[in-house]
Amino acid sequence: MIIKKMATVVVSVILMSSLAMGADWPGFRNADRTGQSSEKNLMDKWPEGGPKELWSVTGLGLGYSSAAIAKGVVYTTGVDPETKEGFIFAYDLKGKPIWKKSYGPGWKGSYKGARTTPVIENDRLYIMTGYGVAKCFDAKTGDPKWSVDTLGTFKGKNITWGISESILIAGDKVICSPGGDDASLVALDKMTGQTKWTTKGLSEKSAYCSPIVVKYANRNIVITMLENSFVGVDADSGEVLWKEKNPKKPGSAYGNINPVSPVYHNGYFYITSGYKCGGAMFQIAKDGKGVKQIWDDAELDVHHGGVVYIDGYLYASSHAANSGKWMCVDFMTGKVMYADKGLGAQGSTIAANGKLYCWDEKKGNLALVNATPKGFDIISSFKIEKGDKEFWAHPAISDAVMYVRHGDVLMAYDIKK
Repeated sequence: MIIKKMATVVVSVILMSSLAMGADWPGFRNADRTGQSSEKNLMDKWPEGGPKELWSVTGLGLGYSSAAIAKGVVYTTGVDPETKEGFIFAYDLKGKPIWKKSYGPGWKGSYKGARTTPVIENDRLYIMTGYGVAKCFDAKTGDPKWSVDTLGTFKGKNITWGISESILIAGDKVICSPGGDDASLVALDKMTGQTKWTTKGLSEKSAYCSPIVVKYANRNIVITMLENSFVGVDADSGEVLWKEKNPKKPGSAYGNINPVSPVYHNGYFYITSGYKCGGAMFQIAKDGKGVKQIWDDAELDVHHGGVVYIDGYLYASSHAANSGKWMCVDFMTGKVMYADKGLGAQGSTIAANGKLYCWDEKKGNLALVNATPKGFDIISSFKIEKGDKEFWAHPAISDAVMYVRHGDVLMAYDIKK
């Protein structure tokens, strides 16, 4: 009887510990790129002035990359403003530096600084530089594993503001978009960097988009936006399953700037771009080899702040079409449920536990908002005061801590209930 009671206690402790542990956020907009955390034990309302700041670090340099959190380590990237060298930073969960390693030249063109967020899987870290160099490092030590100049190897051409996608991991491959001849997308062996496939017949340039991978029709399908088209590619073979022209409304500009990752749910996906390009919903064919447009719109016109799907609705902020309104749109019909200037400017959107975390990119106001189609219901808000320049990095959530990058500074906030 004593042994049984002890066993029950041990099992209970293990279950309680597993429930208490927070989920990692190991890359740009989380592992699945949905911009959502599965954590539940989070504040329903923030204190006056915002949640408690646990710690902050300075010295990241120039950059717009978000934080990635995995196995008790926080990672991000930045560019030294003097030397223009790019670095990966690793901190423990109290903000203490673990290591700092160079990844080579940082982006020196317009809007200088780091672009992409590190992606961590098991004991490896992957990044893409602004010059199209894919790199793999040991996540524990920062020691380099391999490096591939994708623009040089696949004859790609860089784009105006530098390659800005975050690498996609799909099975034993890392997938990126150098935009070369017969190589709009390529797959590299994630352990060695060796080429696994390229997209034969597809030669469009990259367009700042971080691709997603979905399971559908017994395939792993990579979906992304390129310079002129959105495409579906078989992640295992590199077969191009579809290529369709990007939606672009009359009067729109910069149709080749498509930084927003597609949003997928149950055989349907939504794509959008700013500059009055609008967005559109598509259904994937039963065999996975084609798509059918369901609806399009000019109102949800997302620049680069991301879109989240929750319970049949899309939430995001619009760009030119509505002058920075925060919006909710019905996923299946495209009906606009609301369009609200609540934060005064467009920005980034992530979500957790039925709440939106919205960060405006002009003044740095970060708001906790109820995810409801009834209206833009702000529960709490506070202003990010530290850091400088554009508020373009996306927040991240891991183990009831919200990580916010602004320029040279990374901050960690306690949002545990």
